[in-house]
Amino acid sequence: MPPSVPSLPRRVARTLRTSLFAQVLCALVLGILVGKLWPDTATALQPLGDGFTRLIKTVISPLVFCVVVVGIAKAGDLKAFGRIGVKALIWFEVASTAALVIGLVAANVVGPGKGMNVDPASLDAAAVDQTTGGGHLPSTTEFALNALPESFVGAFAENELLQVLILACLVGAALLHLGHTRVPKILPAIDQAQDVIFTVVGFIMRLAPLAVFGAMAHLVGNYGLGVMKTYAKLIVLCYVAAALFVALLAVALRMVTGLSLWKFLRYIREEMLLALGTASTESVMPRVMQKLRRAGARDDAVGLVLPTGYSFNLDGASLYLSIGTLFIAQAVGVDLSLGQQITVVLVLMLTSKGMAGIPGSAFLALSATASSLGAIPAGAVALLLGVDRIMDSMRVVTNLLGNCVAVFAVSRWEGALDIERARNALDGDDTSDPDDELDGSGGGGDVEAPAAVNPAPGIPAQKPKEPAPEVS
Repeated sequence: MPPSVPSLPRRVARTLRTSLFAQVLCALVLGILVGKLWPDTATALQPLGDGFTRLIKTVISPLVFCVVVVGIAKAGDLKAFGRIGVKALIWFEVASTAALVIGLVAANVVGPGKGMNVDPASLDAAAVDQTTGGGHLPSTTEFALNALPESFVGAFAENELLQVLILACLVGAALLHLGHTRVPKILPAIDQAQDVIFTVVGFIMRLAPLAVFGAMAHLVGNYGLGVMKTYAKLIVLCYVAAALFVALLAVALRMVTGLSLWKFLRYIREEMLLALGTASTESVMPRVMQKLRRAGARDDAVGLVLPTGYSFNLDGASLYLSIGTLFIAQAVGVDLSLGQQITVVLVLMLTSKGMAGIPGSAFLALSATASSLGAIPAGAVALLLGVDRIMDSMRVVTNLLGNCVAVFAVSRWEGALDIERARNALDGDDTSDPDDELDGSGGGGDVEAPAAVNPAPGIPAQKPKEPAPEVS
């Protein structure tokens, strides 16, 4: 007899039970409904999203540290790691500048603020100070100094990714210098700690639907959907400009690696939906790191490029800042010359690099840009208070995709990308790492370096019969 086909309700129930994507999608829809129907109740659900994000943040720093140390030690070449860093910074600067230019061109063509004729004196500039907490963006010197850790423990306690990266580089270099015979137990311990952290991430991810439900209900309940009518032209322009930038990313990825961005989107669809629901790319960083490693990017490239991109490669924020600057200028009737718009690009190239992790950073960057021009009243930035939260989805998607494409491109540039494995993973045919499952039931999988990598100087290869694991 032919096997019986499960009924539709059973198939739906099984999908909801086994698919994180389906669970998060349902939570997203329910959050919107609750926020629309019961806004007063919905605004009290924000702790669900905030709690999940806090749990994820607790594992980001130790995870980045472990991945980078293991990546450097197993690749066995500190110079190659330095080259990856330099190439990543070059890619970040080119990508961010392209995003800024696209934003300026789009705002000039469409003119989202033209005809509003807003009187700056009627705006509540104090509301911007309340949003930013009276903070300020660091200067270039402050930014460089803040990247250096004051203490080993403090870098982890304060979740400063750049400081953790520097510490990881120092520890990885020390392991290469000392060699396997002098510190035989350190690297295996860090490797095992990495597996433990990935397993913890799997446990936390089970709470993702609750987080998305709470965050989306709070957004709709607090801000409502009416703001979309008021700022419809600006919102549509930002999202269309972001779509154009993502299309350029797809072309760049295809040219550099031969991979398809659309297949990659399907590959990380769960993480993308979660990032959209929580309006945070940090909430998915551990899972994205794991999937990039599974897709053939070498550990040292993933460990350096992705976390660094969270500070240096905010493509979505760059788009929003350039469009937002011209929007507020047009809204208050200020016509910026070509020279002033070039100044906007130059200022935002600097201010956007210090935005990560600072409350109200977009408003701080816009205020700094307005002040540098001298033609736009700083209080005009308050025009964007009502629409800023709606732009989070655009910024999150563009930032995340920009950083993932950077990992693939820099890895390919440095010869640290297994193209065949990447194609298999994106096609759904990857069976090379059965332990590297992303459902929370297993660890992070194997992190062995490619077989073609030679042992680093000072770290001799192990004999076949020795019980200790190889470092190379």
